[in-house]
Formats: sequence, structure tokens, C-alpha cells
Amino acid sequence: MRDPITIGAVTIKAGQRAYVDLDMPGLYTHSGTTMPVHVVHGKKEGPVLFLSAALHGDEINGVEIIRRVINHRAFQRLAGTLIAVPVVNVYGFLYKSRYLPDRRDLNRSFPGSQQGSMAARTAHLFLTEIVSKCTHGIDLHTGAIHRDNLPQVRASPGNPETENMAQAFRAPIVLNSAVVEGSLRQEAEKMGIAMIVYEAGEALRFDEVAIRAGARGVIAVMRHLGMLPRTRHGEPGHSLVGRSSTWIRAPKSGIMRSVKPLGARVNRGELLAIVSDPFGEGEARVEAGTDGIIIGRTNLPLVNEGEALFHIARFKDADALADTLEDFQYEMDPTTDDKPPEEPPIV
Repeated sequence: MRDPITIGAVTIKAGQRAYVDLDMPGLYTHSGTTMPVHVVHGKKEGPVLFLSAALHGDEINGVEIIRRVINHRAFQRLAGTLIAVPVVNVYGFLYKSRYLPDRRDLNRSFPGSQQGSMAARTAHLFLTEIVSKCTHGIDLHTGAIHRDNLPQVRASPGNPETENMAQAFRAPIVLNSAVVEGSLRQEAEKMGIAMIVYEAGEALRFDEVAIRAGARGVIAVMRHLGMLPRTRHGEPGHSLVGRSSTWIRAPKSGIMRSVKPLGARVNRGELLAIVSDPFGEGEARVEAGTDGIIIGRTNLPLVNEGEALFHIARFKDADALADTLEDFQYEMDPTTDDKPPEEPPIV
């Protein structure tokens, strides 16, 4: 029998599930605040995986992904341990905000400290009570407010463990991206923890395709790690790796009329949008600065000069990616299911 695991003040024995509330700084209303944690401690030895969502409080797709994952029937045969934290930034989640009350970005505040700002204390709590006890991690994100991301996994290049996790997730795109200073991924890598980031959808919006792909991806990674039984026929599919990416910015302030959707293949110099004033005077073209696929874009037509509008990733084989995206969209679309889903899709 495996040794128990302790999170906060709660000790969970092998073969048990438990909910843990980690104490956080309270609100000025005299109300207490806790970070909710769901622990599934399997009877068999295996990896210890953390799932985190709402590190940015308004990015809520990951909350639903975790709900679906922890209710998956395969968990009866779990090897290892899953530590799921659906809402890390509880304060931002309460106020529908990306930030904490001190206006800091939690994902730029790691490793944090017990004596620092509210963001620093939250980061320190999550790092010491959750991340430090794990061998692997998956952090679930969306685009920022009014920005939509194509389902994609971000991983550090040159790390075989994270590269394998990224491929196992089976998102259509893997984007090689360096770690950002102060981010959770940076600290996890310093601690020797293999971690990937899943980005899909838009802040404050549920996106059924993004959620389905995320839940399927997490389960697929757990099968890859040996935490869940592998399926009889394996996990088909292959993600294409983006070599690099760039943002296309607004040439002037105005009202934008976008002509290219998320996931579109574009060529250098191709028209993406037109920006003009309310009368249509002084129109300016927004053109692709490179060949690639649109993996992120703003959904708000009101733009300021210099604002990031389209995120374009470069691929060696854009034709193959276009086919992959079409297959992915068909597979994740709830209206194309061959059999009824286990629960009604979010619309």
C-alpha cells in the first residue's frame, strides 16, 4: 500500500478521495477565503499530477475541464495521484477579473513569499502545498478578455518529457514557447517538474469544443503517463509543432472589420482586417506579416493603434495543419457525435 499524501492539514490515504480547503487571506468583509483542492490518491504507485485552472481568475474553461476529468469513470483504476485545483486565483474568480485585488498578475508572481503581496502569498501557497508535491503538471488557460485562442499546447522546446506530454495531449497545435519570468511554468521547471500549458477559448466564456478537447487531452496525458489504463486501440492523432509565432498589430486606432477567422491559413501580405473610423474614412489594411495559421485573435472590433489583433504561428507544413484542424473541429463538434454524449454539451 502506498504512503498517504498530506495537503494542508488533511492526510489522504491510498485509495481515497478528499476535498481540501487551503486557507488564504480573507476578504475585507470578514469572510474567510480558501483555495479548493480535490485529491485522488490511487492505491498503485505512479506519477503525481497537478491540474490547475483559473490562475487568471476570468479564464473559466479550465474549471469545467477539471469537473469533467475528476468525474471520469476511468479514475476507479488510477495509479499515482491527481491533485486538481479548479480555481487557483479565487479572488479574481469571484470578481470575474484576470488579476488579484492588488492588481497583480498571479502568473507573473511566482515563486512568491509568505511575507509578500497578496499575489506573492497566493503563489507561495500554491507552489508549496501543491506543485512541490508533484512530478507533472497541466495548467489550463484561455485567451484574455475579448481574445480567443485556438486549442493549443505550449511546452518548452528541448525537454523530452514535456514534448511527449504535449504530443499525448492531442491538441491540433503544439507551440514551442520559452518560459516567462515569474510564471508557474518557470518555477515548475526549476523544480524538475514536467509541465505543459493548454490554451483554448476566451476569458469569461464557456467554449464546448475547447472544453471537450481539454478534458480529452488531460485524460490522454494521464494514459500516456501510466496513471490510467491505455485504450485498446491507443490514442490516434498527432499535433503539429509551431516553429515560432508573431502578433499582428493595429496600424491605427478605429473600428476593425475582420475578414479572417480563427484557424485560417494565411500568406504573407494577405488581408486580415480593415480598420477605419465610424464613417469608413481613412481605411487601413491589416495584413499578415508572415505565412502561417491564425491561432489567436481579438474579438473586439474597437481597437487602438499598436494593439495586438492576430496571433500567427509558423509551421513547416501548413497544408497538413489545415487538414488537422478540420479533422479536429469535426471530432470535437458535439453535433457530429455518433452516439449521444454522457451529458448535454454547453451551447
